[in-house]
Amino acid sequence: MSFAIIRNTKHKLNTLNLAYRHNERRNTNYSNKDIDKSKSIYNFSIKSCPTPYSKRFNQLRNDYRLKGQIKKTSNIACEYIITSDKDFFEEIGFDETIRFFKTAYTFVANYKNLGEQFILSAKVHMDETTPHMHLVFLPVVHTKDKNGNSIDKLSCSEFWKGKNSYKNLQDNFYKYMTRSGFNLERGKNDENEHIPIKQLKVITNHEVQQFEAKSIKYEQEINTNNFNELQTDYRRVIKKFNTLAKQYTRIKVINDTTLEKIENLEYNYNNLKQEYSKIKNTNNLLKHYLNKTFEYVSILFDFPLNRLKKLVKDYIIKEKDEDERIKTR
Repeated sequence: MSFAIIRNTKHKLNTLNLAYRHNERRNTNYSNKDIDKSKSIYNFSIKSCPTPYSKRFNQLRNDYRLKGQIKKTSNIACEYIITSDKDFFEEIGFDETIRFFKTAYTFVANYKNLGEQFILSAKVHMDETTPHMHLVFLPVVHTKDKNGNSIDKLSCSEFWKGKNSYKNLQDNFYKYMTRSGFNLERGKNDENEHIPIKQLKVITNHEVQQFEAKSIKYEQEINTNNFNELQTDYRRVIKKFNTLAKQYTRIKVINDTTLEKIENLEYNYNNLKQEYSKIKNTNNLLKHYLNKTFEYVSILFDFPLNRLKKLVKDYIIKEKDEDERIKTR
């Protein structure tokens, strides 16, 4: 049995355009060896985004007057990876694969009353091991302000408010897809929203079962009424949490900084590439003008062309040597 898989990740403003370049296949080279560029022509959009996601984000924020404070560290967008396993898509065929992703798109547009207008992009990749959809949207909640007025608020924390928010997402997605005629099974693991994207893209039935086995908690809760044992275990858990929190913060800062540097390097590289192209064109044009000048002078004074070029070359070398002598005095 194949599984209905929907996995969520969050984006800050500085990672949105990196997602755009990958999802919309704007990069020249990819480190992911699973991408077969010859099959990229089969990729398709259920909702296309012709501009970088960050630009589209600002447009939507202004057009719909979205409330909510946006800081540099704020999560401003979410991205679903929606897929199943390779065998599932091979069995249902291309037409039903298209219907699968269109159905999933409709589910997202209506889930939590989001609204299709807040979906930035929905791109289906057919050029990797397993077909999957990248769906990027703004986590907008429809609520009221202090005066009781209805507002649209951009808030990732409120959109995913609640202990079982991801579990509810997966439950509802599974029910919606099966009601739409797809023979799928609900993933048994309560934490399958944390499957890494790379693993999702190559997932199979066997790999799903392996992942579920690996996802069993390494540490079970202590089943005791002894207060001292509970207190000791509580201290251990808090100490471990604090250590992991510090490691996460340090790694996250390094990751964010590295992503920003990569984006800046790419921007500078493109600028240098454009400058080099301009200089090359100018250099070719100057060479053309110089050759034509030699030809006209040769004709005008009835002087052999090759001899004229040699005289000019010898003169330039002589002048250069003289300049060097002056500098060394």
